[in-house]
Amino acid sequence: MEDFSSVEASIKSALISTIRSANSLGDEDLAFHRSLDSSVGTTLDRQNARLLGLADRLVGAATANTEIVRPPRLSDLESVDGNWKAVVDVVDSLLERADTALDEFTGAVKRLSPGVDQAAAQRASKRPRHDPTVVKAYDIEKPQLRFDHVPKNDEVLPFKPLLLSKPHASVPLETEPIALEPETQPAYPHPYQHELENYRYPSSVYTHSEPIMYQPFESTTATFVEDEEALAEMLEELKQAKEIAVDLEHHDNRSYIGIVSLMQISTRDKDWIVDTLKPWRRKLQCLNEVFTDPNIVKVLHGAYMDAMWLQRDLGLYLVGLFDTHYAARALGYTGGSLAFLLKKFIDFDAQKQYQTADWRVRPLPKELFDYARSDTHFLLYIFDCMRNELIESSTFDAPDHEGDKIWDVLEKSKEVALQRYEHPIYDAESGQGSTGWYRMLARTPALLDKQQFAVFRAVHKWRDDVAREQDDSTHYILPNHQIFNIAKAMPPTRLALFGIAQPVTQAVKLRADELVSVIAKAKEGGKDGPDMVEVMNRLDPRRNEPVSADPEPVPVRQAKAPTPQPARTMNGPSSTLPLRSTSSAFWGRAFESSSYQKRAVSSRADISLAVPLPPLTAEIFADPSEVMAADDEPPTPETAPAEEAREEPDDTFVLKDTGRKRKRADPFDGMAANSDEVTLAGPSAEETRAREKAERKAAKKAAKQAAKAAAAGGEVNGVEDEDEAPFDYASAPSILNPPRETKESAKERKKREKQLNPSAKSLDAPKGLPRNQKEKAGKSMTFRN
Repeated sequence: MEDFSSVEASIKSALISTIRSANSLGDEDLAFHRSLDSSVGTTLDRQNARLLGLADRLVGAATANTEIVRPPRLSDLESVDGNWKAVVDVVDSLLERADTALDEFTGAVKRLSPGVDQAAAQRASKRPRHDPTVVKAYDIEKPQLRFDHVPKNDEVLPFKPLLLSKPHASVPLETEPIALEPETQPAYPHPYQHELENYRYPSSVYTHSEPIMYQPFESTTATFVEDEEALAEMLEELKQAKEIAVDLEHHDNRSYIGIVSLMQISTRDKDWIVDTLKPWRRKLQCLNEVFTDPNIVKVLHGAYMDAMWLQRDLGLYLVGLFDTHYAARALGYTGGSLAFLLKKFIDFDAQKQYQTADWRVRPLPKELFDYARSDTHFLLYIFDCMRNELIESSTFDAPDHEGDKIWDVLEKSKEVALQRYEHPIYDAESGQGSTGWYRMLARTPALLDKQQFAVFRAVHKWRDDVAREQDDSTHYILPNHQIFNIAKAMPPTRLALFGIAQPVTQAVKLRADELVSVIAKAKEGGKDGPDMVEVMNRLDPRRNEPVSADPEPVPVRQAKAPTPQPARTMNGPSSTLPLRSTSSAFWGRAFESSSYQKRAVSSRADISLAVPLPPLTAEIFADPSEVMAADDEPPTPETAPAEEAREEPDDTFVLKDTGRKRKRADPFDGMAANSDEVTLAGPSAEETRAREKAERKAAKKAAKQAAKAAAAGGEVNGVEDEDEAPFDYASAPSILNPPRETKESAKERKKREKQLNPSAKSLDAPKGLPRNQKEKAGKSMTFRN
């Protein structure tokens, strides 16, 4: 253990250092650094070659002890791109091995070793309970083989309840199947359906009371029930309780349907751990005297699967269930797990690494024993605290139980208790059901051709058949990702199969020839088989539901009405990617529905440009042939006078900077108020010359008035001049070399400063609020073709 810790620390240190060095220099900067220093390029090339060689050796070492005959070779960068898929497969196999090794190290799973030393296994079974090495010391014999009623995995009839008697019954036990709904196959109803539908919880559930403190965990222990005498003693004590806490530990790796391996039960004062792997396990039905007692509240956390496991393996049912998971949801907690509740109310850290341990191991190690006990030891105290919070946050006077949170929790708990277990039936044609292929294929963005689709379904069914026969889980026989790999590659030989299905499971090794034969037969039959897209769309009609089309752009004075676009379907036959959706549950519409496509074109009246545009008439959008035909026809009487009266526009236009402020209208200015808009029809040449002449006269007149105003102290006829003359930069004194100072009055000096700075007058006005974005003065420019 110490050697592993030191190696792990050194690997992490080297990995962190490498990642930091790689992140310190972006890939987009490498070309820049190469151009700065030639030695950098040489060093980078040398390091690239070194890393590529190291990766090639690692890939070779990873495939050395496998069935891969020709591992991918990484000789250059092109080979990396060409063999990328093979490299990914090697990495996936390494991750699978690491995951399996970690599970074996932590005791989550057991390695299947046919040649295990039986003497060593017997010695390990005699070790004390507190020795944690028992968890990973040896492979465990399947306990279901010793049951009085060995599980059958090929059942096709409806599940018949295991009950031999019905304690606390309001109606007698139904012994024959009935049709639960019209036109359905007869099935056995829930034995306690009537009792649950008419059940009323004890008044203590609605009573606010002080939580009863739990017994100290460190100074108490649990009673291990492994014989019928201890079971009878526990039953008598449970009958005296008002509330009990129940939890289960389940194993589903070396069993097709799974087996309940352990049951924990706690009262206010005592804990029990029941061994449910005994051959006489069905005698635990006697616990129905407590589990179905309407006066005893059964507190469980997340009982959705527990309710079905109890009736499937032990014939036990729950009447009076209180699920603390739904209580946490009703109260709006940030977490809903049992570990969260233990930390919140008890400040107890649950060792959840044991949750996936192999609970079939006997004797039970102390670590697993304490973990199992902690699941129910504190649960009744947590129930008291959450019940009080539900009562405090509920309103009981509203109609239809609106605002009654505790009533909502109890109704959800009833629904959980009313679940019925049914045998898993495999439908090879449609792939529906919990064990079918449809769900796995629908959740994966894979697109298979006809042959690959046929191989996928055949291999999936082969896995289910072998799992039922060997009484193992389907994942133990063949993981899901290997089914996809086999379907895509369709290996023709045993050796090719071993190269793809990495790591190779024991079932594949022993039945390789059988699996290769299944693949070959399915590949041959898939040539004329059904298409994957058609089958998936037929099984789920919602895939073909139309999606609302994007709004069409608003045309500008169209000559013709636009052709209506058909609504796109999510996965219609015409789609190039039938299994891709055009909308996302998180992001909304996909990229083809961009804002560019949705943007509407504005009309001409809304356009304000700085370049001339031709009139946007209907001819622009009409068919060219129709426009040419229209030009050949003579004008109609209504349009002819208008055409004659139209003047030919001059080729002069004014381009104005939009950043300049607008001036007052000039009588000779053809742009008037809308000075930032384009004048499509400019003045004639004579008008332009007349306007320039008038402007020169006005400038001379303004200069004379300014001179007179300067001589008269800024007043003309007793009225201050409002329109100042343009500033003459040529005759203005130099600012860098100002003339000598002369004796002048303050009024004259101030007037001179205004002459030097034409904008100084604006400083006399009251200041307003400053603008965030100030416009800069621009110029008007006249262009002539």
